[in-house]
Amino acid sequence: MRHAIGFLLGVLLTPALIYGVAWSYARAAGSFDPVAREITDATHLYGAMALMAAVGLVVGVLVVARWASPLLSLIPALTLLGWTAFFLVDPGRALELPSELPPEGPLEDTLEAGVRVLLGSGAFAMLGFVLLVPAGTPRRWSGHGDLDDEGLDEAPAGRRQPEYF
Repeated sequence: MRHAIGFLLGVLLTPALIYGVAWSYARAAGSFDPVAREITDATHLYGAMALMAAVGLVVGVLVVARWASPLLSLIPALTLLGWTAFFLVDPGRALELPSELPPEGPLEDTLEAGVRVLLGSGAFAMLGFVLLVPAGTPRRWSGHGDLDDEGLDEAPAGRRQPEYF
């Protein structure tokens, strides 16, 4: 059941990560002038940085959470790595894909630009590998991992085991 929930959450989390990173990157990049070394729109920049921090927090939790099914990080990882491989094989078609995906409306251009830049720069590949590594940990596939599994309930000879609340 844990893996079924992890799969479902992974499928739902994948577009949220892609869109969150792409939109916040595009908004942040458009909110300052690197030549003049000044912020042109502080409100948009702070909002973009806050969203990027939230996405970073979610990715960090996915990487270190022992309770989570490895499918929760594996699904977004394989999507990002697959899309990057597709980009390397057929860049034109891979860069057209964002225009065929939702959403439509005022956010569309910003999202498309962000996705294209992050895909072409290799940032999605890097994020994919960051999410792939914890999925390869055997402990994440086996379950919650009690202290008994690691042999930590047995104190070494001559040493007293610490008591926890």
